[in-house]
Amino acid sequence: MRETRRGFLAQTAVAAMMMGTNAIAAIAAGVEKPATAEGLKAKLLQCLGGAWAEPCDLKPVVRETVQKEGYRLELVTYEVESGDRVPAYVLVPDGVNANNPAPAVAVWHQHNGAYHFGKVEPAGLAGSVMHHTGVALAKEGYVAICPDALCFGERQNKKLKGGDYERWAFLRYVVAGKCMAWKNILDMRRAVDYLCVRAEVKKDRIGCYGHSMGSTDTWLVGPWEARLKALVGNCCLPTYGAIHRTMILHCFPNFVPGWFQYGDTPDIAGLIAPRRLHLNFGEKDGGSPIEEVREGVKTIAKAYEAAGAKEQFTYFIEEGVGHELTAEMWKRARECLGKSLRR
Repeated sequence: MRETRRGFLAQTAVAAMMMGTNAIAAIAAGVEKPATAEGLKAKLLQCLGGAWAEPCDLKPVVRETVQKEGYRLELVTYEVESGDRVPAYVLVPDGVNANNPAPAVAVWHQHNGAYHFGKVEPAGLAGSVMHHTGVALAKEGYVAICPDALCFGERQNKKLKGGDYERWAFLRYVVAGKCMAWKNILDMRRAVDYLCVRAEVKKDRIGCYGHSMGSTDTWLVGPWEARLKALVGNCCLPTYGAIHRTMILHCFPNFVPGWFQYGDTPDIAGLIAPRRLHLNFGEKDGGSPIEEVREGVKTIAKAYEAAGAKEQFTYFIEEGVGHELTAEMWKRARECLGKSLRR
């Protein structure tokens, strides 16, 4: 009897979960979706939290400069909103200067629960060598910027630690009618602003790259930052459909309140068209279930085709690979950036 009751409760719980998922899908299905990319983008801005804050004076400061092998490493800060300064590492290749400017790449760091890392990992100062991508790009001749996202690196909180502060920050924006994605996009656009005031940077040759949460940041900022000519994301396109189906507790920046009425995360990425976009995926990446990824890239491809830029979107799924940056993935990332920014 006890086992029967336990089985009944388990089946009831699963049924309740599925009913909840179906109810959400029904609500989304009942909303009229915009017929054009412009209309969809307007709805996205509304869901994110509305108009962006007006650009403020960056008031840039160089806190430290260290000469490394093949590049100069600068620790800088700049203001993204009044009173809110973002620390970032800037890597400038040897020989690159105002008289000899170079293309630039903004590198958005991963999440991985590594709140103490942030910018230091892509800048090559800590973490996995696999993700020292800012250094790798600098050694290929790009100026690279690696900023701290909110809640990471120097943007942590002394009272609330790690995930507690991230949850608090997300909820603070939600009750204000915005979300963490809105804030991250704003901060990333300011990073591009900063690159554009650097004399060493070719203003019309700027791209971005990100792994994991950094990949999410890539397709989030893409629709709003036309100065990014090439965008590369590695291992992160978690659709809301997949999150609901597999009950993933994902990073807060993935969640845009109200967006599922109008589209899913691939629809956001599709708004980057017609600019160059490349996405890498691991077949066994539990954070981006491959079933939904395969459908998601079709959605993005359709958006690019509608924009008359079919060849500007590419993707790669590596078999047998999980949530990582493999040599083949990095090769494809480099090729995308190189062909778009070195022309």
